[in-house]
Amino acid sequence: MTTTEAAHPPVPGDPSGTATGAGTAAEPVDENIWLEEIYGEEPLAWVREQNARTEDLLEDAEYAGLEGSILEVLDSTDRIAMVGKHGEWYYNFWKDRDNPKGLWRRTSWESYRGGSPEWDVLLDVDALVAAEGQEWVFHGANFLRPADGEPHRRALLALSPDGGDANRYREFDVESRSFVDPAAGGFDLPTAKGNASWLDADTLLVATTAEGLPSTTSSYARTGVKLPRGGSLAAAERLFEIPEDHMMALVAHDSTPGFERTFAVDWISFFERNTSVLRDGQWVQFDVPADVNLSSHREWLLFRPQKDWTVNGTVYPAGSLLSAGYEDFLAGSRDLSALFTPDAHSSLQSWSWTRDFLLLNLLRDVSSEIRVLDPQRPGTDSAWAATVLDACPPLHDVNAYAVDDEDDADSTDDDGTGGDTAVSEGEAPGAGNDFWLVATGFTTPSTLTRGTLKREGSGAETHVSSTHAVIRSSPSFFNEGAYEVQQHFAVSKDGTRVPYFQVASKDLVLDGQNPTQLSGYGGFEISRTPAYSGAVGRAWLDRRTEESAGHDGDGPHTRGGVYVVANIRGGGEYGPSWHRAALQENRHRAYEDFAAVAQDLISRGVTSRQRLGCVGGSNGGLLVGNMLTHYPELFGAVSCGVPLLDMRRYTKLSAGYSWIAEYGDPDVPEQWEFIKTFSPYHLLRDGVDYPETFIWTATSDDRVGPVQARKMAARMQAMGIPNVWFHEALEGGHAGASDNHQAAALQSRSQHFLWRALAGRSA
Repeated sequence: MTTTEAAHPPVPGDPSGTATGAGTAAEPVDENIWLEEIYGEEPLAWVREQNARTEDLLEDAEYAGLEGSILEVLDSTDRIAMVGKHGEWYYNFWKDRDNPKGLWRRTSWESYRGGSPEWDVLLDVDALVAAEGQEWVFHGANFLRPADGEPHRRALLALSPDGGDANRYREFDVESRSFVDPAAGGFDLPTAKGNASWLDADTLLVATTAEGLPSTTSSYARTGVKLPRGGSLAAAERLFEIPEDHMMALVAHDSTPGFERTFAVDWISFFERNTSVLRDGQWVQFDVPADVNLSSHREWLLFRPQKDWTVNGTVYPAGSLLSAGYEDFLAGSRDLSALFTPDAHSSLQSWSWTRDFLLLNLLRDVSSEIRVLDPQRPGTDSAWAATVLDACPPLHDVNAYAVDDEDDADSTDDDGTGGDTAVSEGEAPGAGNDFWLVATGFTTPSTLTRGTLKREGSGAETHVSSTHAVIRSSPSFFNEGAYEVQQHFAVSKDGTRVPYFQVASKDLVLDGQNPTQLSGYGGFEISRTPAYSGAVGRAWLDRRTEESAGHDGDGPHTRGGVYVVANIRGGGEYGPSWHRAALQENRHRAYEDFAAVAQDLISRGVTSRQRLGCVGGSNGGLLVGNMLTHYPELFGAVSCGVPLLDMRRYTKLSAGYSWIAEYGDPDVPEQWEFIKTFSPYHLLRDGVDYPETFIWTATSDDRVGPVQARKMAARMQAMGIPNVWFHEALEGGHAGASDNHQAAALQSRSQHFLWRALAGRSA
């Protein structure tokens, strides 16, 4: 059960009325509650009317060209086909113009390394849709570990009927390229939220809400069961159960040979969980605070505290990474070793084990750094010897992760040099210490590199070396050479320095007239890092305004867009402390940070209110909703996607209850007092000059749900606020799109709306 990241579950007039009960905050009057019936006839009629109105505005001739240009990026056959290794095969899921629902396929390493892989198609999802009449969306595969010497043959495929978080798990035979017939004992779990893990060839561990099994208030599974082949979920042995008001239960089996373990997790809240292991038929809970993330790898336990953690008189700061021997810790030892300690500029983003080494993916002022740790050698700045991987250019995002840490094949080539030669020559025996390296930047198309780690030297001269080679490079989709990436720091209201990235033309004129798109998130310890986007490049950076008068005597010219990403508090760019600084009653800090970036862009002459727009989705939709209601004077347009907006009722809608740890509980009067200060639905006022607003969502989003977006648009329009537009995709889940065509349409509508609003005037 190797954890490769700081894991999270799926994320995201004055109030008046009558109290609903003792100790419960008053419910504000809500004239739009009828829109909460997601599939109701009248709400969907309203949605279709709004969609037609918005499409009539946006889908002009220019939009058609834009959508086609973005779809060309998404459907490009030259983009990197990312793979995952299972046994001897490398698996990939691929969507393009001819396969909009996608192909699940595999190839050999030799074929993949050669550049033009011969793909063996295992499942054509478009053909499955046609055969079964259900709009399946592929959500991944979970392989059964085969017996020694046997190939990986059986897998559980996760298929969503509409792109939402609820999946149907079906057993699949990769050799026959077919589902295993349930009548013959094949596993086929009904569609529901949850997880499934192989215990052995004839048994699954399942946490689900299907077949009447109980759910939590957050809509996730409460129980973990042991499901034998041919059995029913309702009759399955219940192994594990959590209280209803906890977030969700999870059960999983680690089948690593020699380290087989069964785990259960009681996810109490989004940032608190208790982990137990099954020993001698009894659950044994790991004795750590609930806010300490825990993972295992072979003989090791790793710990990442969300808050400062004191053990045996030593204080380990939030965001550290600590290690202990697995059996030693369970036996009562609290001898911890610090593998990473954060400082004011650095944070741990994720980690991944190869067979013998630990890869740490760090950020230093939001630029990547990768360290390789060797458990067999003591270090100086950390308990294990650390080597910095020379692979991270400034202002880029680079991530390293294991190819297959369980590959115990002989890793020495015929020449005795190890796996590095195997990588460079197209063969890959002994991939246990191999790693993938994915690098990207705002103006740097992504590259995929494969490398091998090995120990060299002896005694005091022993060190870890890395040899790697580029395997794939993404094509260029826009004129990257014309643009410059800069990092700036704005000063927030409380004096905190807030970093942001600016991507703009190298000859940018600082006259306040540049159409500028400001993006952010600021929640759930999720970091916004540099990333190449052909869609943003084509739809925003390369797009040109109409010719206008020059500046300071220059001749007439056109100009492109400026793209900005803000790294505000609430995110994970500087670790848990950066995140916790904007939790609950301190939520306003995230919004003050974002507003500070907007003001800095204006003060520096990059843009002006009429040229500045903001965009965000999910929690980012809540962010830009607060820009709309708290800082309307800073923005000319707001694009608000799959958003939280009604913070009085968010806990009663879809999976909202699971985010109380982030925002607070509106049913508690003392907490509603601060929550209502960042509930955009309740902050709209008459007589305010609001920016042009586009609110978009998806009917099948079962995480945030579409109703908060519906109600916000309806209230704004009823108040007579001009230029308020709404669109709801009828499928696509929380992503808003389940295939490339839908994704291109979604991105095109948002980008075209912002461009019309911000660049439509002469610049």
